[in-house]
Amino acid sequence: MSPTFDQKLDALLDVIYPDHDRAGLKHDILAAFWPEGSHRRRRARMPGTALWSERDTVVITYGSTIEDGQHKPLDLLRHFLETWLKDAINGVHILPFFPFTSDDGFAVTDYRAVNSNLGDWTDIARIGADFKLMSDLVLNHVSSQSVWFNEYRQGHPPYDRFFVEASPDDDLDSVTRPRTSPLLRRVDTAMGERHVWCTFSHDQVDLEFRNPEVLLEFLRVMRLHIDQGVRILRLDAVAFLWKEIGTSCIHLPQTHAVVRLMRLLLDYAQEPVVLLTETNVPNAENLSYFGNRNEAHAIYNFSLPPLILNALLCGTSKHLNQWQMAMPPAQLGCAYLNFSASHDGIGMRGVEGIIPDDEADAMIDAVRSFGGLVSMRSTPGGGQRPYEINITFFDAMKGTVAGADGWQFERFLCSQTIVMALEGIPAFYIHSLLATPNDHTGVEKTGVNRAINRHRWHYPDLVERLHDPESDQSRVLTEMKRRIKIRRAQKAFHPNATQFTMQLGEALFGFWRQSLDRDQSVFAIHNVTDTEVRIPAVSLNLIGGDAWIDLLTGERLDEMAGDTAPDTPPSGGAEITFAPYQCRWISNRGGGI
Repeated sequence: MSPTFDQKLDALLDVIYPDHDRAGLKHDILAAFWPEGSHRRRRARMPGTALWSERDTVVITYGSTIEDGQHKPLDLLRHFLETWLKDAINGVHILPFFPFTSDDGFAVTDYRAVNSNLGDWTDIARIGADFKLMSDLVLNHVSSQSVWFNEYRQGHPPYDRFFVEASPDDDLDSVTRPRTSPLLRRVDTAMGERHVWCTFSHDQVDLEFRNPEVLLEFLRVMRLHIDQGVRILRLDAVAFLWKEIGTSCIHLPQTHAVVRLMRLLLDYAQEPVVLLTETNVPNAENLSYFGNRNEAHAIYNFSLPPLILNALLCGTSKHLNQWQMAMPPAQLGCAYLNFSASHDGIGMRGVEGIIPDDEADAMIDAVRSFGGLVSMRSTPGGGQRPYEINITFFDAMKGTVAGADGWQFERFLCSQTIVMALEGIPAFYIHSLLATPNDHTGVEKTGVNRAINRHRWHYPDLVERLHDPESDQSRVLTEMKRRIKIRRAQKAFHPNATQFTMQLGEALFGFWRQSLDRDQSVFAIHNVTDTEVRIPAVSLNLIGGDAWIDLLTGERLDEMAGDTAPDTPPSGGAEITFAPYQCRWISNRGGGI
């Protein structure tokens, strides 16, 4: 017999808070997530495929990415989504839309309010009514200028125990950091001098989850977001949640238990909500957040962006192929979130141990020649390593390690088409959809490398470019939407459809997808080089009797392979040609758009 809700919750509390009053804490957890007037499901929502389908695609954007100086940015964003994206994309991740003091929203001052410079909860709810809405639960840290931290400094309960304290004399050498700033910040409080823990910056003070009141606050925030229409909850920087002096303070057992507790509550929630973990760490560590189908519903595929970058800059699918072959399929009820770019840089941690250092250095040199930057992180022992590459993905595709060339548009589309076809849910940063160039002015104004990829578009200017068929913005968005709409119509691109990696040589990155009902097959093959590539048609093991077509071009198999008659297997000499950076989705079923 499966454990009951109460038994599962008891087991989790044994891991997280073994020394606290069990009955009282359970009561408080239920009251926080299901306040008076609401109630949980009688049975848990079982892991399956109902939370997503091949029709799901997400756009990632700041609430302030589009502005005109007259209207609320959230109104403009909604207008842009409705006018330009709704026929292709059904999900939107609005990056932190709360009041904040730094890090472009990730130093939150009030989790229960919408930044008045953007709009209000009504504007958020309007977007959530038409799109599957994702919000951030920035739960590792809070702004040093928040009410919570000010109350802490004044010694007012319960906030006097809300923040992680440590001593400069503590053993902190093993702590894993994504930044190079000092870990501890000295502050004066009503209790005297204290040193507080700051994983990311001195304006982002880490919260003390060993105090259950902190967890309860975030459960209340989760409930607020769900009530406002949020259907995907992104757990920001969750890997660093729990601290134990003398350890790495990353991926600790209590951290995983907190994620499982949140998943348990969502399994019994009336609303269908996806829990997504953001853990920019080496691949095996990232995969651990699936748990045993009892932690995150979805995880970011953090290894994918630098691997796609490597393949297209170096003209080889070697590492991308090797990585993909070793990737386990997501279990039923779990899914990868695939992306090439986000509001942050192209993280390098996900390819540690996959891409050799000399190749990573060559990638970095190439990106720098295209106007990109590099951010570093501290390593245990006091060293530094590249943490992320900062550049817009469109400008990262200006050329290869050999230098800039004339294939930027084709190379960029190849990178995004790989994201669309792989097992999982595709997500596209708005600046990728809009072919936004590097924003060096933003970097100069803020002194922050990540600003290079956080441009703010003046809406009238953007609309003018989107109406100009010759502009990069119009060309990229038009073709991206065309391919996304083709993808949405294919059952073989369900996030959990079967996938096998193909061995077609280093010039091609190919894999086979098959729908859950085994009716549709798609051979997704991508030329990652600037030269024409030909492969024998027989290498695809096409099933005879089916009318195979390239979904992206509409070509039949006989047109692709030269001498093959329609509906018959190709002859031994027939070849399929791939132009530089061409992608083909060869399928036995042409799902309609």
